[in-house]
Amino acid sequence: MGYIAIVDYGAGNLMSVHNSLDFLGFENKIAADAAVIEQAAGVILPGVGAFPDAMDALHRSGLTDAVLRAAAQKPFLGICLGMQMLFETSEEVRPCRGLGLLPGRIARIRTALKLPQIGWNALSILHPNALTEGLSDGDYVYFVHSFMACPDDRVDLACVTDYGAEVPAMVARGNVFGCQFHPEKSGQAGLRILNNFARLTEGDA
Repeated sequence: MGYIAIVDYGAGNLMSVHNSLDFLGFENKIAADAAVIEQAAGVILPGVGAFPDAMDALHRSGLTDAVLRAAAQKPFLGICLGMQMLFETSEEVRPCRGLGLLPGRIARIRTALKLPQIGWNALSILHPNALTEGLSDGDYVYFVHSFMACPDDRVDLACVTDYGAEVPAMVARGNVFGCQFHPEKSGQAGLRILNNFARLTEGDA
């Protein structure tokens, strides 16, 4: 059985993801080396902070190519800002290019409610996938963000939440997944999602 690599590029919430995978019993490694990413059975890209800062940090780390190769070959999960980085561009702070794995852009949430959205909110499942197995509409997960994904293709939109507007909560295309919320901080629903992802790396989900 292989391990899951958690990409360490200096802008991610690593330990809570690591601890959650340990709790679930799945081998994982915090990866600051391209070879560790390339040899992994699956890869998680975490992220906190502002989009341009995170992209700059990823490029400085020298891991961008390894991340892109991983996303083309194996189960890949972006979390929070890591999900936003899957898209082509972002308007946060300044125009900035993302990884371009999913067509679309990142824009500020258009809502009358206070930003950032911080706290628990309910999921609505639009397009079920391997990561939503065992979840139900209305399951609560934990968000911290002011910007959201705007996918070009609504088929990529797996789950949404309501924050005074429809806000994408999970995206999926092929082997690439993204959670705007923090599954590692989302109780049983979040652990279910991480478990589903880890099972994908074993080929039995």
